[in-house]
Amino acid sequence: MSQMEKIAALIVAAGGGTRMGGGVPKQFRDLGGRPMLAWSHEALRTHPAISTVLTMVAADQIDVARSLLPDAQVAPGGASRRESVAKGLRQLALEGVTKVLIHDAARPFLSHDVIDRVLAGLASADGAMPVLAVADTLARNADDVLGEIVPRDGVVRVQTPQGFHMQAVIAAHAAWPAEAEATDDAQMVRRLGGRVALVQGDAMLEKITYPDDMAGADMRLAWETRTAMGFDVHRLEDGEELWLGGVLIPHHQGLSGHSDADVALHALTDALLGTIAAGDIGTHFPPSDPQWKGAESGQFLQHAAKLIADKGGRIDFVDLTIICEAPKIGPHRAAMVARIAELLQIDQSRVSLKATTTERLGFTGRGEGIATQAVATVRLPGGAQA
Repeated sequence: MSQMEKIAALIVAAGGGTRMGGGVPKQFRDLGGRPMLAWSHEALRTHPAISTVLTMVAADQIDVARSLLPDAQVAPGGASRRESVAKGLRQLALEGVTKVLIHDAARPFLSHDVIDRVLAGLASADGAMPVLAVADTLARNADDVLGEIVPRDGVVRVQTPQGFHMQAVIAAHAAWPAEAEATDDAQMVRRLGGRVALVQGDAMLEKITYPDDMAGADMRLAWETRTAMGFDVHRLEDGEELWLGGVLIPHHQGLSGHSDADVALHALTDALLGTIAAGDIGTHFPPSDPQWKGAESGQFLQHAAKLIADKGGRIDFVDLTIICEAPKIGPHRAAMVARIAELLQIDQSRVSLKATTTERLGFTGRGEGIATQAVATVRLPGGAQA
């Protein structure tokens, strides 16, 4: 890259996503634990050749976009895709940008390899865009009856990001008829006589348009499965309430601890924290801190679940084994399962809770305390699967 060269990316995310349905624009919908828009934004933002990423969104979605991508540079788009791009180009031109990559937010799984190929294509052309060969037979629809076959030789599927020298794409927009719409910017540059190079695209760049496309995109994510274990013990004492699994259980003794001493939720919290290597419950809620004295342990569990959710993770299954001689866990099992599922916002079928004794051996056998072992399995998105 020359010393005077400045490369920017322009993400078009101002559409209403009406074909997706559901009321929420598709670019803001959750995909692997983060908004769809965030995937391509991250790919462009972290590419070493790109200095600026500008995202064009609908004027009434500015606040939403800023809340979802607080570090992103966003600006209001226009009534059409073409107008949104034109507004973005004008802003980038004022910043001294010499080359620009224009990308559709509905193509989330963008790789640095594709970006590299597009930028390389600009070395010998006014523009460059990724394409894929057409493998399927193409035919015309004649009133829902098979029409003529369309030869696929020389036909390609066009993707984004499309890269351009700024002068070429700005001139193409200026010369484009105001009454006409263009589905992409490459055809605008070509109409003005510009040369657009074709580079190898990526099957991961499938455009998300319809509801079924979201399910397909989710399947392309490279989910990483992690399992971790937690273990906790609390002493049984007179004059204390007995909280287990988020449920108050009638008993002549309760568990002693700085919080409500819910040994089941503590063990499960540690298991969840372990799946993301985030330390243990004492790291986040130190027993030396007076604000946690008598605190409900459900908030500790929800904190661990939120940390997983913030990473785009999903809790697949949790399993708890409560170890004690008394009280009997069976009569309270259903209530505990329901409460844990509620706290974690997962289905009850994903919560397993068992109880066992130590045949009167050890501290639990003598009725001095209660122990719990917990195992949690979560999935974390590792990126788009090639």
